[in-house]
Amino acid sequence: MNNKQFEPNTGKPYVHPYLGGVLLGLVLFLAFFLTGNGLGASGGLNRIIVYIQDLIVPGHIDQTPYLLKMAGGELNPLNHWIVFMLLGTIAGGLISGWLHGRLKIETNKGPRISTKQRWLLAFIGGSFMGYGARFARGCTSGQALSGGAVLSAGSWAFMFAVFAGAYALAYFLRKTWN
Repeated sequence: MNNKQFEPNTGKPYVHPYLGGVLLGLVLFLAFFLTGNGLGASGGLNRIIVYIQDLIVPGHIDQTPYLLKMAGGELNPLNHWIVFMLLGTIAGGLISGWLHGRLKIETNKGPRISTKQRWLLAFIGGSFMGYGARFARGCTSGQALSGGAVLSAGSWAFMFAVFAGAYALAYFLRKTWN
């Protein structure tokens, strides 16, 4: 068996996992070196949501200290580096998928679950992860990559909890994939 990773449907090779890890490490190092900040996605998504909230209910933003730091008065929550990083990550993923012939719309699921059930479970899981990311002050990428790289005890505890929770929940949901 060769050591190239293959996509089951097209047979086009993915980047080798070790090379991908080294490249990700270099990107993280450059992020710290050039911006003084690590990587993460939930902060950008949070700022986009705050922007939409400010359009709909600006009074709520003006009365909430946490939100006021991002969108109060003349502040524009979209005018922050993390929003551009999030949008660049999405655009980069779409461009990479398109260039390598992997861009398609599909729902991956096991044979014992309907597409509607799969989407419902994904929405519930995503909601828990989104709430957890804001509660933990960072998403899994921000906590694991950026926090782990600077040896933050809270980030390491968060990641152990994420993996333990995922393994525990997988036991109960395994029938949906088998």
